[in-house]
Amino acid sequence: MIISASTDYRAAAKAKLPPFLFHYIDGGSYGEHTLRKNTEDLANIALKQRVLNNMEDLSLETEVFGEKLSMPIALAPVGLTGMYARRGEVQAAKAAENKGIPFTMSTVSVCPIEEVAPAIERPMWFQLYVLKDRGFMKNVLERAKAAGVTTLVFTVDMPVPGARYRDMHSGMSGPNAAARRVFQAMRHPSWAFDVGLLGKPHDLGNISTYRGEPTKLEDYIGWLGDNFDPSICWKDLEWIRDFWDGPMVIKGILDEQDAKDAVSFGADGIVVSNHGGRQLDGVLSTAKALPSIADAVKGDLKIFVDSGIRTGLDVVRMLALGADCTLLGRSFIYALAAQGQAGVENLLDLYEKEMRVAMTLTGAKSIKDLNRESLVKMK
Repeated sequence: MIISASTDYRAAAKAKLPPFLFHYIDGGSYGEHTLRKNTEDLANIALKQRVLNNMEDLSLETEVFGEKLSMPIALAPVGLTGMYARRGEVQAAKAAENKGIPFTMSTVSVCPIEEVAPAIERPMWFQLYVLKDRGFMKNVLERAKAAGVTTLVFTVDMPVPGARYRDMHSGMSGPNAAARRVFQAMRHPSWAFDVGLLGKPHDLGNISTYRGEPTKLEDYIGWLGDNFDPSICWKDLEWIRDFWDGPMVIKGILDEQDAKDAVSFGADGIVVSNHGGRQLDGVLSTAKALPSIADAVKGDLKIFVDSGIRTGLDVVRMLALGADCTLLGRSFIYALAAQGQAGVENLLDLYEKEMRVAMTLTGAKSIKDLNRESLVKMK
């Protein structure tokens, strides 16, 4: 078991949340093999210790698309964030702003764009899927532009939803799911009062704004299944590339040829991601997939990576493997569920401290100094 702040917050979140919500964020697809490999493979990468290098002027700062980041971390888009804490997207966005990093809002957030963007001064990022309802896509892109969103993160590894069997066992889906969720909420009174009662409305805010009527949690799984588009291909993104005049990042890359295609398409960045092990089980962990992708496209666009990152050491490992920046998903949701905005800020403080220790003891004074030479070559 990996001991970290993320595991502590995970335990606290498990105790506080109704099981359907905990297992929704905690679980993966099928047998969850990729979910486990994401953390295991990353934790097994050995850093090369170097000493006596005068590390007094160490800096974690970096720049992404002209935006200064206090450290190479952004909060990843996570659906239903507002179900884990009262108006959770707002709390997470404020935490990110206070720590000097970007917050990425999910298409399927509880809070709509129009609620979150005015709550912070730092421009946020926005994540979008390719959906059958192109009218919704155009509408939400226009609203994102109007709200001052700077960077579009386009998720392409979900043309169909993965089979997440935990959800059927937990009550997120399956027979009598609504009744099971109510019963679970009654057994978790802290969450039921703070989020269940005071955190309303519990609908998909961005979609409800477009439809002009609430899209409730019970509609969530069905809406996803009906609107994801298995016919998606690169040409379907062309009108979005033409429409969106800011940076555009393609999320869900695991193969170097797909990374090269993203360069040819004109993407400004990619996210090396297996959706946190929530889509195709049995694919490579991101720690295993990243090096060859970085070798193929490093310098042609920004390389982000997610999935399996649980500590500041993991961030350092990913940068050494070739990433320019990392995205945190599960770990910040655990902290948000446990302690709200304060929990997320505390988690980010701990990541920062862990990064400083790791960089000091690998002799890397800046983010740019982290590379394959920072790692022990395993035989």
